[in-house]
Amino acid sequence: MNKVIVNDHFQFDIDIVNDVLQVNQQSVTIDKLKLSGSSSHIIHQNQSYNVEVVNFDASEKLAKIKVNGTEYDVQVTTELDQLLKHLGMDNLNANKIAQIKAPMPGLVLNLLVKAGDEVKKGDSLVILEAMKMENIIKAPVDAVVKKIEVAKGDKIEKNTVLIQFT
Repeated sequence: MNKVIVNDHFQFDIDIVNDVLQVNQQSVTIDKLKLSGSSSHIIHQNQSYNVEVVNFDASEKLAKIKVNGTEYDVQVTTELDQLLKHLGMDNLNANKIAQIKAPMPGLVLNLLVKAGDEVKKGDSLVILEAMKMENIIKAPVDAVVKKIEVAKGDKIEKNTVLIQFT
């Protein structure tokens, strides 16, 4: 059984038993017509719904879905996810990164973080100039900045350590 959480507030147990959709252990009948790659028209209990998948992140099992013009954030947790969490193995894929190295030689234009800052995956850390182009180095994982190894204006080589994480 999959757990679906909508807008961090509503939780539903979703399953398919003998080709029948079940929501919270109740059989649900819907009439669905696919309109395009990400849009569908659904009729449930004589009510019409236009549904569009706005954004989908398969690795995080997150989706943003628009129903009749209103957007909802949807998080799906599968049976396997639930079992791994129960066994304490739900964060085995979390990467532990100790440092960020320069992917190319260049000039440090700007440092966007300082020691002690908490960063989230995707946050901008450093702006490097290489071959007259600005390159933004982003955090690959959630972490805490331990030490900045370079300064604004430094000329660096490829694989120079830029930032240490705790």
